[in-house]
Amino acid sequence: MPASPDRIRQVVDDYIRLVGTGTADEVVALYAADATVEDPVGSDVRHGHAAIREFYAGLEGLQQETRLITARIAGGEASFLFEIITRAGDKTYTLAPIDAMTFDDDGLITTMRAYWGDADMAIS
Repeated sequence: MPASPDRIRQVVDDYIRLVGTGTADEVVALYAADATVEDPVGSDVRHGHAAIREFYAGLEGLQQETRLITARIAGGEASFLFEIITRAGDKTYTLAPIDAMTFDDDGLITTMRAYWGDADMAIS
């Protein structure tokens, strides 16, 4: 039986929070061992916890805020729009990707694909 919509929503909420303030290990704990990440879509696909950890380690130590804008959950999958605001020196970078995830029966992420491109990054 697929993970419940409530379980998936909790994982999505945890994911958004941890992308902003968590460690790579905390984010990776949301993924199944054989999961894949394609961020952004069209880039190399990362397979498994080690490659996924390496990807999220790049976010550690950044001054970031995240917030969910909207989410849709159906059939063991979720798509959601969220915002990431990163402050570096006197610049602020704002990105609002649309992420699409699939989940296993335990509610662990099995695939994550992030839809965004360079034109979607606002710098102020």
